[in-house]
Amino acid sequence: MAAAFSARQYTLTQIVTLSAREQARLVRERRISSGELVSAHLERIAAINPALNAAVEVLGERALEDAEAADRDLAARNSRGPLHGVPFSIKDSIEQAGTRCTAGTLGRKNAALSTADATLVARLRHAGAIAIARTNLPDLLFAFESDNLIYGRTNNPYDVSRTPGGSSGGEAALIAACGSPMGLGSDAAGSVRLPAAFCGIAGIKPTSGRLPRTGHFPPAGGWLEMVWQIGPMARRVEDLVDAMRLLNGPDGTDPTVPDVPFREPAQVKMADLRVAFYTDNGFAPADEEVAAVVRAAARAIEGEVRSVTEARPGCLAAAYDLEMKLIGPDGGDGLRAYLRELGSAEVHPLLTGWLDKLEAYRTDLAGLARYWSELDAYRAEMMRFVRDFDVILGPAYIHAALPHGESVRDENFRGFSHTMAFNVAGWPAAVVRCGESGSGLPIAVQVAAGPWREDIVLRVALALEEAMGGWRRG
Repeated sequence: MAAAFSARQYTLTQIVTLSAREQARLVRERRISSGELVSAHLERIAAINPALNAAVEVLGERALEDAEAADRDLAARNSRGPLHGVPFSIKDSIEQAGTRCTAGTLGRKNAALSTADATLVARLRHAGAIAIARTNLPDLLFAFESDNLIYGRTNNPYDVSRTPGGSSGGEAALIAACGSPMGLGSDAAGSVRLPAAFCGIAGIKPTSGRLPRTGHFPPAGGWLEMVWQIGPMARRVEDLVDAMRLLNGPDGTDPTVPDVPFREPAQVKMADLRVAFYTDNGFAPADEEVAAVVRAAARAIEGEVRSVTEARPGCLAAAYDLEMKLIGPDGGDGLRAYLRELGSAEVHPLLTGWLDKLEAYRTDLAGLARYWSELDAYRAEMMRFVRDFDVILGPAYIHAALPHGESVRDENFRGFSHTMAFNVAGWPAAVVRCGESGSGLPIAVQVAAGPWREDIVLRVALALEEAMGGWRRG
């Protein structure tokens, strides 16, 4: 059977570097079997995971069984969908039937096995994809590094002394190191985009309410509901486009998801777009290496778009405080109580560091009402900005990937305001690698547009990837 499915001009080592779309094409054309493809990824995980600690559960036997079934179906000319036989990975806060979803917190170390797939996992599997691994994250997802008391620390594939970011850091590290072509993360303050930026891959936080969050832990609800989304991550932007097409739409369970059609990026006319870019949000300016990459990215597409202007919404300077106000109007007491209810009597120092920062935002009921008024004013100002501009380019973060343990330092933590800005707005935002630091670490540019305009975000991200190179093997 293996001989009949010869990879021909590709070696298996090369194939794991390809996009999910290209891997699917090779399987569909029977130039490689799903079994060979899954085996190659399992071998890659075995080679890289001891140094990275990105995958906390490798689903080898199950994935190979699924691959054999996929090959039988294809032999019978029965394609399951556009990702037939292609592996994907899943952040360990997203339910998958028959696996344990710990969310990285001690109270869920021995949680019951999930009985059903999260909606988005089910949609990828329905499209023919095969779950291959579950990936690491911080304690209860609350840190910009991926380290917890169950599985330990995940390292950046470009420099193991650096963090891959958080909270979807294991996902980003595994994809960047070619252990998986694509996967699912989640993002309430930058948790898809920041790890994608630190690891040089692509990722998108869709519009708040775009994708169902059924099967995520912690579940949707409360005042945080409006600022977070599950989002796809991949080495190539084309895979984000394909994933968004497959994942979009209500599931009849998550009540926050309206039936808003996904617009095709291919239909966006670059020549009509008015682009704004900035390197300083008025709160945490990017360092010169990052700023230079943002400026270069803006120049790179200048000839393709209607205009490029250095400009930003003035309210971006307030994004950090507003995000923290929405997370911690009780000073973090609710999160502490939730951790106790889960049985997490001990929590990771990175989570403690975040909780401590929330104390400054403790308020009363009248104060919470003021916070909501500030949110309304922020969103209104953001909408006024898109009367004049269709897309915004800016830093994903103020530096390249940080050394381990450095994210909670105030001067570093303030830099996460660049991703927080679009959580607070509820807008879609993506990141794509556009350069590197002097030490060879990836530097990404963030692309954002108004609500429901993932098509614009992804079209511009595709243009930047083509112009600037996108993901590069470390």
